[in-house]
Amino acid sequence: MINVKNIEKKFGKQHVLKNINLTFDKGECIALIGPNGCGKTTLIKSILGMVLPDSGEIEFNGKSVIGEHLYRENIGYMPQIGRYPDHMTIGQIIDMIKKIRNTNQTLDEDLLHAFEIEKMFDKPMRTLSGGTTQKISAVLAFLFNPDVLILDEPTAGLDPLASEILKEKIIKEKQKGKLILITSHLLSELDDLITEIIFMQEGEVHFHKKVADLKKETNEDKISKAIASILKQKQPETRNLKLKIVS
Repeated sequence: MINVKNIEKKFGKQHVLKNINLTFDKGECIALIGPNGCGKTTLIKSILGMVLPDSGEIEFNGKSVIGEHLYRENIGYMPQIGRYPDHMTIGQIIDMIKKIRNTNQTLDEDLLHAFEIEKMFDKPMRTLSGGTTQKISAVLAFLFNPDVLILDEPTAGLDPLASEILKEKIIKEKQKGKLILITSHLLSELDDLITEIIFMQEGEVHFHKKVADLKKETNEDKISKAIASILKQKQPETRNLKLKIVS
């Protein structure tokens, strides 16, 4: 569904992405993990067309995304920190996005109802807590029923109930055959969600494995423990890694 081929990216002297080659297939829920500054966000923004790689190619359904924009209509993006006009209300933000998309398709309002966002339509965005803003970002990511969902630290700032609601929704969409890409530092949150793991460090992909294979190789039943086992084996390479591994 998405193919990343030989992607390179530098910001000044900083080499952020180094010959990245990855394939993301539909029906998979993939965790993209690694320490801060490893290149995760730059890779995601390259797929979204927000960053232009220095070289290499990204294909969506077999077609290059360079110079294209319509493919983005098939992607729902939930940023780690959503930024919205302070003076607008929740209802105005959602209506504005609907008008921008100008689509006649049936909207996916599961999260809108589950989070009871309708009760808060009159609240200005500037008055919202970080967790409520995160809920709005989640609602907008899923709203247009996209084939691909890219979720950047999706549960960060959410209360336990909202976090469980979102995780249940992610599982539901994966079962429909959608491609879901998640970045997260809280590995324990991923156990029920993901089918594959990509581990990045210093702009490189160190491994891309099926979760089942990773657990089998490490003889662990939890993703967090399996990753910890891999990191111990690669300790000299990963001594600066700062991941919150919570069992």
